Amino acid sequence: MAKEKQANRIGYARTSSKDQHLDRQILALQDVSKLFSDKLSGRTVERPQFQAMLAYIREGDIVVVTELDRLGRNNKELTDSIDTIRRKGATLEVLNLPHFSNIEDENLRLFLTNLVIEIYKYQAENDLQKIRERQEQGIEIAKGKGKYTGRKPKFTENDPRLQHAFTLYQSGMSDKEAANLTGISRATFIRYRKKFGIQRKEQGENVCSD
Repeated sequence: MAKEKQANRIGYARTSSKDQHLDRQILALQDVSKLFSDKLSGRTVERPQFQAMLAYIREGDIVVVTELDRLGRNNKELTDSIDTIRRKGATLEVLNLPHFSNIEDENLRLFLTNLVIEIYKYQAENDLQKIRERQEQGIEIAKGKGKYTGRKPKFTENDPRLQHAFTLYQSGMSDKEAANLTGISRATFIRYRKKFGIQRKEQGENVCSD
C-alpha cells in the first residue's frame, strides 16, 4: 500500500515592487518546507512564483503567508487567490491572523477561520476605498488651488522610441508589431497614436490594422 503523503507547509512571500525587500517575510516563513516569492503587484494572480506554487502544492498541503494581503490587495483579488488555493485541496494559514488549532471540531475550526478571513477581506476593501476617497479629495483641493497638473505623460510627442514606433506603423506594420519592436505596450501605443493623429503615409489605414 502506498504511503500517504505528509502535508507540507509551503510559504509564499510577495512585495509589490523590486525595490522592496522580502527579508522580514522570509524570516517569518523560515520553518516552511519550500518557499516561493514574487516582487510584483498583488493586482493579479498571474504572478510567476505564485503560479509555480499553485503547480507545486498538493491536496492536504498548507500554504503559509505572513499577511493576507500578500495574496491580493482587495476583496476580489484575495477571493480569487484563496479560491485557487482551495481548489488545489490545500488550506491557508495567515501568520498575523488568529489561529484555532486548539479547537478539535474541524468544521467549527474551518468556520471560524473563514469568518476571520472574510472580516479581514472586508476591512482591506474598506481601507482601500478610503484611500481612494482621500486621493480624490486631495485632487479636488489641488484643482481648486490651481496646483493639480494631472499624471505626467509617459511619452512626449518627440520621444525617440515613440517616434520610431510611429515610423514603423506608417511603413505598414500593425499596432502590435510596431509596439513589440519598440518595447511599448500595444494599448499605450494606440493611445498615443490616436492622441497625436498619426496616419499611414499611404492610404493604408486598412492595409494592416489589428
